[in-house]
Amino acid sequence: MPLSPAALQLRVEQNTNDIASIYEILEWIGQKLDEHDARFDAMDRRLDGIDGRLDGIDGRLDGLSAQMTEVLEILRDGSGR
Repeated sequence: MPLSPAALQLRVEQNTNDIASIYEILEWIGQKLDEHDARFDAMDRRLDGIDGRLDGIDGRLDGLSAQMTEVLEILRDGSGR
């Protein structure tokens, strides 16, 4: 059954409003994605700093382990240098 001109105009206006609302929602989603990207970038930089600090600690622990190995060898052998 065909729509009357008034009903057709109402349908067109409703669809136009729906489409405008969809674009507003998409714009909001885009803004949220940008905010999340910025937060992830900040977290990435922070984790990079933590990673560097852990690498430094790892190096120091390797050095301590080597020293402890030397001390244990000296104690086992009973020989001093």
